Amino acid sequence: MRLLLPPSSARPLLRKLITAGLSTADPYQALLRHVTLDHHSLTVGGRAYDLSHLDRIIAVGAGKASARMAQAVEAALGTRLDDGLVIVKTGHTLATKRIAVVEAAHPIPDCAGLHATRRLLDLTQSLTPRDLLIVLLSGGASSLLPAPVAGVTLADKQRTTRLLLRSGATINEINVVRKHLSLVKGGGLAASSRARIVTLLLSDVIGDDLGSIGSGPTAGDHSTFLDAVEVLQRYRCWHAVPAAVRRYLHRGQKGVAPETLKPGSRRLRSVQHHIVGNNRMMLEAVARAAQQAGLHTKFVSHPVIGEARVAAKQLTDFAKAVTEGHGSLKRPCCVIAGGETTVTVTGRGKGGRAQEFAASSAFEIAGLPNTWVVALGTDGTDGPTDAAGAIVSGSTVARAKALGIDLRSST
Repeated sequence: MRLLLPPSSARPLLRKLITAGLSTADPYQALLRHVTLDHHSLTVGGRAYDLSHLDRIIAVGAGKASARMAQAVEAALGTRLDDGLVIVKTGHTLATKRIAVVEAAHPIPDCAGLHATRRLLDLTQSLTPRDLLIVLLSGGASSLLPAPVAGVTLADKQRTTRLLLRSGATINEINVVRKHLSLVKGGGLAASSRARIVTLLLSDVIGDDLGSIGSGPTAGDHSTFLDAVEVLQRYRCWHAVPAAVRRYLHRGQKGVAPETLKPGSRRLRSVQHHIVGNNRMMLEAVARAAQQAGLHTKFVSHPVIGEARVAAKQLTDFAKAVTEGHGSLKRPCCVIAGGETTVTVTGRGKGGRAQEFAASSAFEIAGLPNTWVVALGTDGTDGPTDAAGAIVSGSTVARAKALGIDLRSST
């Protein structure tokens, strides 16, 4: 991990706090804490599976962390694992022995993802009730598992995804639309197989809603075709999305196209879900490290949501209060919060929501001494970039100006 900071006495402390959080979020260690194997049974999240009743164990999945999760599954199961395939963001491949790793585009799905998803479905559809399917999901899974419904092309889904990502819609709202245009999402993966299923999830969704993580390929879905139409209309995307998308969603409203798999479905009786890591666990690790370092620590209990630039102003108000001697926090202090913000894109900037949050924060804390804001994506990449996020201080705006950088154009 590289921390690109100017010389500062705070550098070791910032590294300690960031490392504490990211170590807790490490997919490999998180999964191994929940999966164990002995001679007779496989235990996942406290639930035991009798190996004598299983013919094959297959692992499939998708997400930016799924290769690391695949390595952990291989380490835990050894030769008892028969086969598998996971789809990762381009550049995130890791060496594996039994599970194939395929790269695809994120956040806009591509042909590589389409072909890989077909391979994955071929594998899951070959399984029987005496097989166990382990599904590995992490942030980015929705984009990496493209399987358009009949009549909708990959290009149609790409345009729809671009429009929604730039609209300011929340990830949950985007996923409502994705589910109703997919053969995999909204329980579609579970419906594709007769095997028993255990899904291990690294949650990037506030509240850990199973139907929202990766658009819920093995979970029941409460949303409807009407909900999907309303999302597109709410964000003024309805007339901009391809006609094929509108036609399919209208067919679904009329009951001609099949709905997503609903909670209470008989198929879901043989599906188990286990959260192996989430935002809360990471924040608690940062809080412990801050307290051990002697910092007065404030844990913001409510999730940080809404436009990233607005959320940045709200959170940096804590810094201003401390500097001015207001409120209950005293120096040295650390304010810790997590959530999932949105960004309404109006220009051609490339950053992600964490970098938007950091850039906006830089203006809010400009001139404040010994003040830093760290904004990171827990899955290690922020938006369509290879950066996990950004770190700014009270001197960031002045340093940018001295270097001839228009920081405001990036917010």
